[in-house]
Amino acid sequence: MLTEPLLTSRREDGLDLPALIWRATTPLRSVSSGPLGGGIGVRRWVLNATVPMSYAREDPTDHLAEIAGGLGLDGPGVGLLTGVDVAEVVSRTDAGVRVWATVGLGTPVQAAAPAEQAPGQRVGTVNIVGYVPARLSDAALVNAVATATEAKAQAIVELGLAATGTPTDAVTVLCPAEGPEFAYGGPRSAWGAPLARAVHAAVLAGGAGPVVPWSERLNG
Repeated sequence: MLTEPLLTSRREDGLDLPALIWRATTPLRSVSSGPLGGGIGVRRWVLNATVPMSYAREDPTDHLAEIAGGLGLDGPGVGLLTGVDVAEVVSRTDAGVRVWATVGLGTPVQAAAPAEQAPGQRVGTVNIVGYVPARLSDAALVNAVATATEAKAQAIVELGLAATGTPTDAVTVLCPAEGPEFAYGGPRSAWGAPLARAVHAAVLAGGAGPVVPWSERLNG
């Protein structure tokens, strides 16, 4: 089981920066594209940490490990970074699947944009954390990431942006390590369908209102 996220903060470079922490009551199987704890494995926690929009560190994995250690997180976990205030997290539930999203769309891009297209100057990140209450196979976990990404892109288009996401989006999906195994995670599968609906609803809600970057909130 994955707990509801705890909103906390840490002191860094003279700033009090917010972070969200999810803890697993028992170790969970995870698939993630996050800098820390990415890939497939068993994880005990998830961290989604706000950083300034001027963030320029080239060692995000080490940085996230430092943040996790400072917040008392030990053992294997997943770490994510974003330039938006994680206190603005949006949660949605569908048929037992739970999804949380922090939605920053400051740099919307199309995945297959021409190579010469210059990136935007503002950082925007959509971080998605999902919990499926049934054990998924490795293939189903990978499929679940694809399903969540498709649902995110659908929501972004419905928000009126000609984009599929931002350059720095991340997806994490967790599920129990025990129990009967489900082989599929596609958008019409038993667990992929509610995952898609929950991701779509969370991203749509998170992107509908103005999301203020943490650095602008500090200066405002």
